[in-house]
Amino acid sequence: MKKRVLSLLLSLTFTACLFTPLSAYAEEVSEENTVSEEELANEEAEAVSADEEDTRIIPKGVSIEGTSVGGMTVAEAKKVVDDYFAQYDDVQFTLSANEQTISATGADLCIGAKNTDVTAKAASYGSYGNFAERFKANKDLEDGRGKDFALSLGVDRTALTTYLQTASSQVNDEASDDYLTRENGEFVFHEGTSGVVVQVDESVAIIADYIENDWNKESATIALATVVKEPRGSKEELAEIKDLLGSFNTDYSSSSAARKNNVANGVGFINGTILYPGDEFSVLNTITPFSAENGYMLAGSYENGTTVETYGGGICQVSTTLYGACREAELGIVTRSCHSMIVTYVPPSQDAAIAESGGKDFQIKNNKNYPIYIEGYCDGSKAYFNIYGKEEDDKSHSVKYETEITGVNVQNTQWVADPNVPLGKMTTTVGGHTGYTARLWKIVYENDEEVSREVYNNSKYNPSNRTVTVGIASEDPNLSYAMLQAVATQDATTIANAIAVYAPGVANSTPFVITPKYKVTNPTETEDTTNATQAPATAPATEAPAPDATTQPVEQPVPQATVPAN
Repeated sequence: MKKRVLSLLLSLTFTACLFTPLSAYAEEVSEENTVSEEELANEEAEAVSADEEDTRIIPKGVSIEGTSVGGMTVAEAKKVVDDYFAQYDDVQFTLSANEQTISATGADLCIGAKNTDVTAKAASYGSYGNFAERFKANKDLEDGRGKDFALSLGVDRTALTTYLQTASSQVNDEASDDYLTRENGEFVFHEGTSGVVVQVDESVAIIADYIENDWNKESATIALATVVKEPRGSKEELAEIKDLLGSFNTDYSSSSAARKNNVANGVGFINGTILYPGDEFSVLNTITPFSAENGYMLAGSYENGTTVETYGGGICQVSTTLYGACREAELGIVTRSCHSMIVTYVPPSQDAAIAESGGKDFQIKNNKNYPIYIEGYCDGSKAYFNIYGKEEDDKSHSVKYETEITGVNVQNTQWVADPNVPLGKMTTTVGGHTGYTARLWKIVYENDEEVSREVYNNSKYNPSNRTVTVGIASEDPNLSYAMLQAVATQDATTIANAIAVYAPGVANSTPFVITPKYKVTNPTETEDTTNATQAPATAPATEAPAPDATTQPVEQPVPQATVPAN
């Protein structure tokens, strides 16, 4: 009997559970089996890329800080949030540091919502949680029980960091390092001074904590975090700078006045630089911008394979000269690029190009155990760099650098007929450049005996075509036509023969064939070291007979013919 009663009770209990209202079940849901509202809302928020406009519609009945946003897209609701915080844009703040102040506004401090995902959560309301939670949320909205999301004050820390990095310069008192000057061939020590600077990251944290926890939404003063910066170096440390570690100079005596100015200007920016052990130095950052305001003039420079007039033209001779001194001093080379085309003031692979717009820089590192001092000066004909420090190598140690030419690519010549120049007269209008590949070898000697040889760098210089005009003006139209036809072949031998036949005795200093300045250093037996084909300066008339006027009538001279180079 007892067993029957127990079975009946269990049956009734099970049946009752089946008809338990769903709302009651929702209230009794175990916390262990639910996902937090914040986790699910975050997942929803992450589903939309930050770069896309969020077009999800927020459910009716949802509000943010008392303002209804139901029916809005997330993007529209974000504007509501922004408008809410705009009330603090003009609030005045005083940021104090180093006994000085910075005047800032709420907009400067980037005040906004700490809970920046509030609009995404609003859009997800009723679609996160388990089935019972979602049912309850939607039922509440249906029955007029709305959901309001609160806003909490915060700051955009990334934007605030950017602001402080610039604004802190108003109150920073930068330290001045101990330094040297070179006067009458001697080093003179100058003592530096300590400074006080704003710690940006720590200050951002201070401001954010104040806005989020203590601010009463009125004007306020906030003390920024600062640190005392002591000058680097000491008289004793800098006194170790006394030995000449490396020296190099280049000639610029044939340059224009503007180019000479640019070289001297750039050298002046670098002169007096002190690098402590481990310091890196960027030539580009030190001597830019290339502008008239920074002391530069218009002069020739390489750009996209051609020579153009730019402010700072010739400045690469500065970095190249410094490169030579750094090699002799055996300093660390961080970044070095060769020119796009060959330069004349140093052998191949011994140059160092810089370009403000092209991303080329020459960077070095003090790999010594003591500070180094860079001295630079110009005398109107040459640029000089000397690197001083403490000699750490044995007196028997020395280095030498050798250029090896590994390839020669002679530029093509574009021959252009000129009807305004006497027959056969040649004029070079664009000089062009021979292309090379090269490597630089570093050779180390101990007691005058070679102990090592290694490749120091590899360089590639592009060729650029030269342009030579050939005169075709003549009283005899047949001769003009014949010369025009020869020029049209773009063949040096054919043009040379035509000039010899049709314009004998014309004095020309322009060569038909280019002889490269450098040849392959170690050519194989079958290797052509110039890639050039010699054309004879003169040729018998029988090799290029004059056209027959009866079969090749010429009504008038052809004005000009230009054939593209191969």
